[in-house]
Amino acid sequence: MHNKRSSGVLLHLTSLPGPFGIGTLGKPAFEFIDFLRAAGQTNWQILPYGPVCSIFDNSPYMSLSAFAGNPLLIDPAQLVGAGLLRREQVEILHGFSEYLVDFPSVLAFKEKILEFAFLQFRAADDSAPFAGFCRKMDWLDDYALFMALREKFHSSPWFSWPEDIARRNPETLTKLHETLSERILFHKFVQFCFFSQWQIVRDYAHSHGVKIIGDIPIYVALDSADVWANQECFVLDPKTGQPTHVAGVPPDYFSDTGQRWGNPLFKWYSDGSKLNEPLLAWWGQRFRHICQTVDVVRIDHFRGFEAYWQIPATEETAINGKWVKGPGLAFFAEIKKHLGELPIIAEDLGVITPEVELLRDTLGFPGMKVLQFAFDSDEHNAYLPHNYTTTNCVAYTGTHDNDTTLGWYFSDTVMQTSKTKALRYAHSQQGSPIHWDFIRIAYGSVADLVIVPLQDILGFGSDCRMNIPGTSQGNWRWRCAARFLNDETARALRDEVLFYNRVPASPVVS
Repeated sequence: MHNKRSSGVLLHLTSLPGPFGIGTLGKPAFEFIDFLRAAGQTNWQILPYGPVCSIFDNSPYMSLSAFAGNPLLIDPAQLVGAGLLRREQVEILHGFSEYLVDFPSVLAFKEKILEFAFLQFRAADDSAPFAGFCRKMDWLDDYALFMALREKFHSSPWFSWPEDIARRNPETLTKLHETLSERILFHKFVQFCFFSQWQIVRDYAHSHGVKIIGDIPIYVALDSADVWANQECFVLDPKTGQPTHVAGVPPDYFSDTGQRWGNPLFKWYSDGSKLNEPLLAWWGQRFRHICQTVDVVRIDHFRGFEAYWQIPATEETAINGKWVKGPGLAFFAEIKKHLGELPIIAEDLGVITPEVELLRDTLGFPGMKVLQFAFDSDEHNAYLPHNYTTTNCVAYTGTHDNDTTLGWYFSDTVMQTSKTKALRYAHSQQGSPIHWDFIRIAYGSVADLVIVPLQDILGFGSDCRMNIPGTSQGNWRWRCAARFLNDETARALRDEVLFYNRVPASPVVS
């Protein structure tokens, strides 16, 4: 995938600076790309960009859709520029925090201005680009109807709706398309705004030599347009629509009881041996869409394609689950028939077996090497750079699920022996910042690509971490204030890029 040494930065879109309480696809995104260019970076990794829900603490990994964009990321200033809003309609009545996303306040603000913009859009009747967008997005009809129904039923989950709607009776759906036509049109308009703005951001990134690495969770949320519209693809009780078993992972580095995610599992096989054709079609649609939106795709929990942890839905934790064989190579062979080679990074963390490694390597996907995991055992630890057996991997100082490197170093839960090994490995001098030590270790490795969370570049502590796995509140809120993305930091990072021969940015040929 990467034929030369390069590097990039991990920063989710919601964490961008800006005046609207959350990162947007406007000026802050362009300025961050400028920062990446100045810092010699050729990659920007983001988290899933789908619409989020307060029930799941606004987690991007529990989205209402595997295809749609998050309305909260739409840039109000561009709507003003497009003539869809007046400037006074987007004036901030109260100051938003530079450092944290206040999701309820941001949601109220964005809902209000998007309704205003929709009214102006309807009045202008400039429908040609919009109609073309709606024809192109083959997932949009189901999503827009799903969102209109969520409004109608006050955000209650789809499996609690009247049975003819929950089970998608064709006659009922036809009538609903008529009675809810205006709200369906609104949700299509919102997606039109998102993807129109996103394309501008992506084009700007390419013109500055920056590729965008997207992220898709292997599983989707139960209460999502995807499950409601494709119930034959999931392991659900035919009477209740509820899953009989749910997804998660066994006890690991992050949790003694494992993680019970609660997502429905895929119905991989239709008759015990043949791959489920509707599910293959859905995955093909999903891969096609994401590859038209980003340049490289990180598959979260890739190991679930080889074997997945199946937890009875009645269990409160993940302890009493079991491993079940996944679709493996046969699945990717079918996808390749229709889509060709896919630019994928395999998130291969956690309980990894030789079978998972064989699947990854047979497919040629680069895996992940996380430095924070490198110092908790002996010299044979696979995450230590001297044990990397291939250049076809992506080295990280940490991920969105890790503490920041500075937070890791000062944490009471990390053994002192691990910290001592890290300092020895870095040949660290007294007073040298540990986060820059980790960046240099990663940059100096043979990994084709190195990704560093922005928090580690800036030397931020635990209060700036993005997510604590196994917890359900208080995550996904961190934002970066604009003043931290300065020329001094960009120059320091670019110096390391040049020293370790990680190629500075040049324009991407689309």
